Amino acid sequence: MSAAPPPLAAVLGWPIGHSRSPALHGHWLRRYGIAGHYIPVALAPEDLEDGLHALARLGFRGCNVTLPHKEAALALAAEATDLAREIGSANTLTFREDGGFLADNTDAYGFVANLRQSAPQWRADAGPALVLGAGGAARAVIAGLLAERTPEIRLANRTRARAEDLRAHFGPRLSLVDWEAAPEAAAGAATIVNTTSLGMEGQPPLGFGFHAAAPAALATDIVYRPLDTAFLIDARRRGLTTVDGLGMLLHQAVPGFERWFGRRPEVDAELRAALLDA
Repeated sequence: MSAAPPPLAAVLGWPIGHSRSPALHGHWLRRYGIAGHYIPVALAPEDLEDGLHALARLGFRGCNVTLPHKEAALALAAEATDLAREIGSANTLTFREDGGFLADNTDAYGFVANLRQSAPQWRADAGPALVLGAGGAARAVIAGLLAERTPEIRLANRTRARAEDLRAHFGPRLSLVDWEAAPEAAAGAATIVNTTSLGMEGQPPLGFGFHAAAPAALATDIVYRPLDTAFLIDARRRGLTTVDGLGMLLHQAVPGFERWFGRRPEVDAELRAALLDA
């Protein structure tokens, strides 16, 4: 009698060498003694549909997709979760027996789970949130905050048209703030989030002023390279609680790993250390 084939999953992107997902899932596979594999696949945008069909035929259980495939993957899905459709993109795909796949977006879950673990006293419904940026990450953050009953989202983006698109999509709980006025909009906010790439390695700093923010507020940055951004350092100097962006990456991977490998993994200090070493 032949042994069952090992479970397989992948991460697809173009390029893909920067992805930390193989180190993340590989750590869990070793920790739980699962004889499975999680591999990076560099896949050009024009090859995405054929590549997904090929993975399904090869017996892969699912995959993560990263830039630039998140929106295209949702469009190709046989079915999608409500959250993926609300956010407008997918990052976690699970193959079905008929060759199609279920598309999900776990970024909102990862964002909220990171704050809950890193700042147990944080409550989304404690007051308004100020969100900086209006890209794909902002959509996931806003969806997560609204699901947790944040009463108001103050959204600031350098290009106002993109912010207006998000207000039209998410509704009246979003109010728009001019980019230059964003520091003043921190007054009374319980949560302040940077979803832009500003402050990332190779990018200019965000240069956000926390002078109007309440010391009881929480500031978080989705950037994790560097782990401690100038945005977070400045927030701590004003007395705010801060949460770095690495935990969002770790937590967003949990649902996919559980679906593909049959074990709900734990996000802990050992995992963080493994990813930082990688």
